[in-house]
Amino acid sequence: MVSYGGKLILALIALAVGLKLIKFLLKTIKKGLEKSSVDKSLYSFLMSATKITLYVVLVISIASMLGADMTSFIALVGSAGLAVGLALQGSLSNLAGGVLILFLRPFKAGDYIEVAGHSGTVEDVQLFYTILNTPDNKRIFIPNGELANSSSVNYSAHSTRRVDFKFGVGYEDDILKVKKILNKIAENHELVLQDPAPQVFLSEHGDSSVNFSLRLWCKTEDYWKIYFEIMEIVKLEFDKEGINIPYPQMDVHLINK
Repeated sequence: MVSYGGKLILALIALAVGLKLIKFLLKTIKKGLEKSSVDKSLYSFLMSATKITLYVVLVISIASMLGADMTSFIALVGSAGLAVGLALQGSLSNLAGGVLILFLRPFKAGDYIEVAGHSGTVEDVQLFYTILNTPDNKRIFIPNGELANSSSVNYSAHSTRRVDFKFGVGYEDDILKVKKILNKIAENHELVLQDPAPQVFLSEHGDSSVNFSLRLWCKTEDYWKIYFEIMEIVKLEFDKEGINIPYPQMDVHLINK
């Protein structure tokens, strides 16, 4: 107690001061990040990494004050780290993938993506997992290692998207009239962008129909609203104008012998 009492008291004081200092630093960093334009996912990562680093530095500092042999201590920590690393190869792969995603930023919180066989809106990018919310309100946790090593589609990367439609009409219908109807529908819809201008063209002579393609542009957030509304409007207008929408059929001829 005589030999180590003073060191122990100093270490306890340093521990108390260190904990208060860490709390103050984390609070200051948090306020700074909240005022900046840092993405939500990167914000979570930076706070977690900073907190872990500060606590590790505090523990090493307290051990040094108590007279621990830092060379042996660091060697022990390194050996333990190697053993843990071998046991948690998958988790470390996810950690590395999370770091890559957070800094390369192929997507961010709020983007709608398709990746690793799943699609949904990114809720959060954590160190080990990325969380997606699906349109039918399911939550999916995808390991970041798998995400970093697979291709992904970001539907929210641009402010506008092209909506593609394909409509089949009968061979006996007036194709110029069909083009006029489709052009009118695209021009009159309030959410359809006119620059780039909508496109209508005959794209295929099918087995039982003449197929037209309609391509139009819209804001990304309006994609599905326009898609479903245009599908309904086209059917109503075709019925109104007497345009047939054929379905696959087969003529069977019976021969009596």
